Amino acid sequence: MKIIKAWLETVEEEDWKHLDVNEHWHKMKKMVMETAQHICGMSKGPCRHKETWWWNEEVAEAVREMKIRYRKWKRENSKEAWMEYTRCRQSAKRVISSVKEKKQKECASDLNDPEHQNEIFRTTKQIVKERQDITGSICLKGVQVK
Repeated sequence: MKIIKAWLETVEEEDWKHLDVNEHWHKMKKMVMETAQHICGMSKGPCRHKETWWWNEEVAEAVREMKIRYRKWKRENSKEAWMEYTRCRQSAKRVISSVKEKKQKECASDLNDPEHQNEIFRTTKQIVKERQDITGSICLKGVQVK
C-alpha cells in the first residue's frame, strides 16, 4: 500500500498530455522504479567471488603474484613487463585448474565415505539457495496491510 500511495503521488504531479506513447512508457517505468527503490531500497546483489571451496594458499600466492605483475605492466607499459604478466597469468591458470581438479577428486572420493554421505544434500541445497532470485515480500511481524 505504501508503494502504491507514493507512486500515485508522483503520477499526479506530472503533466502527461504532451507525451507520445514511448515517452509516456519510459516516464511511467522510471517513476515506478524510483518509487520502488525509494520505498523498498536496493540489495547489493550476488557476491562476485562465489566459488571458494577450492581456494588455498597455493592459489592465493599465484593470484597475488599475477596481480603484482599486472600492476607492474600497467605502471611501466613495456613489452618485457607484458611478457612477465602473461607468463604469470598462464602459471596462475595452471595452478587454479590443478587445485580445482585435486579438490574435485577429493570431494568425489568423500561421497563414498559413510561419514560424508549427507554432504551432497547440504551442498545441493546451498547451490539452489545461492541461485535463487529474491522474490516476494518480506513478512513483518505486527504490520497489517489492508
